[in-house]
Amino acid sequence: MAKHEFQTEVNQLLKLIIHSLYSNKEIFLREIVSNASDALDKLKYLTVSDDKYKSLTFSPKIDITFNEDKNILTIQDCGIGMDEDDLNNNLGTIARSGTKAFIEHLSESGSSSNDLIGQFGVGFYSAFMAAKHIDVYTRKAGGDGKVWHWSSDGTNSYEIEEIDFKNEAYCTYDFDKAETVGSAIEIHLNEDSKDYASRWKVEELIKKYSNHIAFPIYLHYTQTKYDKDGKPEGSENKVEQVNSANALWKKSKSELKKEDYNEFYKSISHDYDNPLMHVHTHAEGTQEYTTLFYVPKNAPFDMYQADYKSGVKLYVKRVFITDDDRELLPSYLRFVRGIIDSEDLPLNVSREILQQNRILENIKTQSVKKLLAEFKKIVDAGKEACAKAEADRSDEEKAKVEQFLAFVKNYNRPLKEGLYSDFSNRNEIAEIVRFKSTAEEGTGDDKWTSFADYVGRMKADQKSIYYITGTDEKNLRASPLLEAYKKKGFEVLIMADDIDDIVIPAYGKYQDYELKDVNRSGSDEELGIDKEEAKKKEEEFKPVQDKIKKALENRVKDVVLSKRLSDSPACVVIDENDPSIQMERMMRAMGQGGESMVKPILEVNADHPIVKKLEGDASEELVKNISEVLLDQSLLVSGKEIKDPVEFVKAMNALIG
Repeated sequence: MAKHEFQTEVNQLLKLIIHSLYSNKEIFLREIVSNASDALDKLKYLTVSDDKYKSLTFSPKIDITFNEDKNILTIQDCGIGMDEDDLNNNLGTIARSGTKAFIEHLSESGSSSNDLIGQFGVGFYSAFMAAKHIDVYTRKAGGDGKVWHWSSDGTNSYEIEEIDFKNEAYCTYDFDKAETVGSAIEIHLNEDSKDYASRWKVEELIKKYSNHIAFPIYLHYTQTKYDKDGKPEGSENKVEQVNSANALWKKSKSELKKEDYNEFYKSISHDYDNPLMHVHTHAEGTQEYTTLFYVPKNAPFDMYQADYKSGVKLYVKRVFITDDDRELLPSYLRFVRGIIDSEDLPLNVSREILQQNRILENIKTQSVKKLLAEFKKIVDAGKEACAKAEADRSDEEKAKVEQFLAFVKNYNRPLKEGLYSDFSNRNEIAEIVRFKSTAEEGTGDDKWTSFADYVGRMKADQKSIYYITGTDEKNLRASPLLEAYKKKGFEVLIMADDIDDIVIPAYGKYQDYELKDVNRSGSDEELGIDKEEAKKKEEEFKPVQDKIKKALENRVKDVVLSKRLSDSPACVVIDENDPSIQMERMMRAMGQGGESMVKPILEVNADHPIVKKLEGDASEELVKNISEVLLDQSLLVSGKEIKDPVEFVKAMNALIG
């Protein structure tokens, strides 16, 4: 055999590939099968485009055989094949690609070099993660008929020779037949990889990584035969196709039934239920790609875990690339499951770390817009169906209501995150998210309202959208903060999700309407209070105000006369520039801040009987007890824990006594 020295430190590069670029050894089979598929694709094109190849008999397939005794795994295709020059150029690509400079650049730049490694065609060499030696037997289609043998242990050199019928492999791989073309990759497995020479392991990996390769993949194996008593009585050679060779997402929508979509969803998601919905899109033009997305009926169990697993699989030309890339869709759509299949997306050497490029970014952008448009259809259809009395709804309308309610229940909260994180799509998201409300249209288990619905019901003189945040819908509805807004006829959105305090202030404004939190001071400007009368009341209240401030000392930021209370004696609000009670709780849960980061402002209803007791010459003890009760009761109603429950009970008992 003619021995060829690699022109650079290939052994060093192979170690880099094996130990650095590839995180999962089993993907070597994906790479070799992918190369076989590429070879078939090339010959397929030539048989229809080049007269020289049109006379060839082309029956594309990939055959996988293994020898458990010798620990050999072989992948054979009937594709374009290679001659001596191709072997040097294709399998020797790394030897003439400036390997030394490449290694030095990787060493200097670390992971930031991923934008360069896509220039190096070393996918074939991933097989050395599992191999101690590789032999390649190949004949080029349309060539001179010679069969070539390439051999290497992946260190410093490789060998090439022409073989004939005297070589055992010549007949083993059917090269004794003149019409046989293509390549057979014979992988001699190392000690740590012997399990890859087994029927079940190969079948598992093909179904996992290459199930939707467009060409059939046949697994050859020997099956032991047993008699009626269960004793072995011989064996038989069997051949079984182990991939579907049929990318469902590549089919047109007209060819597919709902059952087809549902079964495919279950196969990729391992979910027992049918999906809530699916979105199937094929884009052509400057970029060609197909997407098939699903929304599960129930939210994924890890949706709120920091280490959630991406549910979107990336393919390139039907070859599985990754299902662990969170950048394929924004994090607020982490509940989406499905497929992205690009025809022209460039990849790096390992096909695990995608290059940051315009193609992928464009696919992501268009996918998000398509998903949001479909979500909008769901909520609009649900709203329309919900408008009908339940008894008058058709089966189709009932299904739309069920879909709408399930969607809001499971995915309203993560979508709200998009109001904060996805600036370019926040207006579209704002039309999808739903809220509870003090209006009848937002009250009840199956009733939700939107910003647009709210605006449609606003009073003629109303300038802002009001909302209240907290952790419990029932408590929020009973909050004394709502009293004046209800009397004025202003609707208030009830926001009980833990992230509302973050995303809603960040969103800030819907159309031309500012969003105002009634939990905060300054949100009562539209309540129509007579300023002269209010000023007079404040002067009259000043002596009581000073007494309460003195009694509460450092527990409050301020004590003010309330403009919004009519029935309750007091309430607490937060200064416009301070974090809310819910925000404080979240920050404390993350280990930030002390016992209390924010002091509330106590708003007092001067007309309430209990507050009236503080007028005149009320004793210092009575003032202290009433002030403590007013503050602690207001804190409890707002959802905040009080610092000293025992003292609160004592103060209550003193007042009752």
